[in-house]
Amino acid sequence: MQARHLRAFLAVLDCGGIAAAAQQLGFAQSSVSDQLRGLEQELGVPVLHRTSTGTVPTPAGERLAPLAREWLELDERLRREVVGARPRVRIGVVESLATEWMPDLLTAFELGAAGPGQGAEPWLVVGMRDQIAEDLAAGRLDVAFVFDNGNPTALPHATIGQDQVVLVAAPDHPLARAGRPLTRDELMEAEFMVADHGCTSQYLLDQYGRDIGPFTRIGMLTGSTAMLRRIVANGRGITMVPRLVVARELADGDLVELELAPECSLRLARVGIEARWQARLGTVSEPLHALVRLARRHAPFPVADASNVTDISVTPA
Repeated sequence: MQARHLRAFLAVLDCGGIAAAAQQLGFAQSSVSDQLRGLEQELGVPVLHRTSTGTVPTPAGERLAPLAREWLELDERLRREVVGARPRVRIGVVESLATEWMPDLLTAFELGAAGPGQGAEPWLVVGMRDQIAEDLAAGRLDVAFVFDNGNPTALPHATIGQDQVVLVAAPDHPLARAGRPLTRDELMEAEFMVADHGCTSQYLLDQYGRDIGPFTRIGMLTGSTAMLRRIVANGRGITMVPRLVVARELADGDLVELELAPECSLRLARVGIEARWQARLGTVSEPLHALVRLARRHAPFPVADASNVTDISVTPA
């Protein structure tokens, strides 16, 4: 069985179609189709079925998928062990953490700050929260760093730090021009912007907004946190986010932090930064857990109790 056949098969599953898989792999569609035919001929059964909405696995394909991922992982491990290459840690991170925090963390990791013998090749994927969660669940990532949105996970995880929750607006927004702490009544009249369903900004609004009051105007953007920052900086509405998300805009003066009256306890709120990882890690187990411990030391506000990071238990592959 050839690795290229399995990679083509998994790419079609992950992308939902041959055209998208070909684009991801950098091949012509005909080449991907040839590889799939070769796989089915070797197995003697069809593994994919084309529908009006895309390409889906057959029952045989569903059984093949997890085995194919294990086979390719073992193939890569074998090649790296033979040539003495460093293990690769596949890291997923939400966009809001990727721009202001992850670069420094990965630089420190590659320079050996995680400790001797913990070297690994980091492979980074930046995306929306739902996509990162899907990739982690499917085994396409080893670890993911996300803001805690209140939804529990069955995967091993640890809170590695916290960030301050801030309420921000454009400098020329009426609330920013008030020049004094804002009351609940004033905030209740504002339009609160969130990036998407289930995103961190929506969770924070649900979690801490009750300390301010009931909101009548919530703007929903289907897009990235970059779009959210841009829209708010252009003067539409206000938003509640972790400070890291808007650190650059605050420093450049494109956004300003709104001061709240004592009746609003949001000024004391913090949101957790979580690491979530696979239960079976194989050769990347030690460097991955070293990365998680290093991440805690680089967190904006380290957690008071590090036991959930330093005493991580793993299930060997």
